Amino acid sequence: MDQPGYDYHIDIPGTTIFDGKQAMKGYALNKMCYSFNKKENRDAFAADEEGYMAAFGLTDPQKEAIRSRDILGMIEAGGNIYYLAKLAGIFKLSVQDVGGLQTGRSTEEFKDFLKSQA
Repeated sequence: MDQPGYDYHIDIPGTTIFDGKQAMKGYALNKMCYSFNKKENRDAFAADEEGYMAAFGLTDPQKEAIRSRDILGMIEAGGNIYYLAKLAGIFKLSVQDVGGLQTGRSTEEFKDFLKSQA
């Protein structure tokens, strides 16, 4: 049920809003990323990325974003940043790396930005 006065269709330029539509779009990708809570699954992905993606039924855009290590593309393909954090870790990306990507900054610029907000 919608809350009065709340706009559920917010458009923030350059930002992919994770809503119900995105959740459905990214279900397989997020399910796969959730599996990375177990080390054996992270190891299985590292050993055979293509096979692991196929086992979860990822879409071609999701697979391509993973192949190119495109976190923003994964978000656009329905990925939830909280689930993608596990995948980013496999790619040796920190939260600050991803924050920089999301804001168009280098990792160092993003860290400096965060420090300036304290």
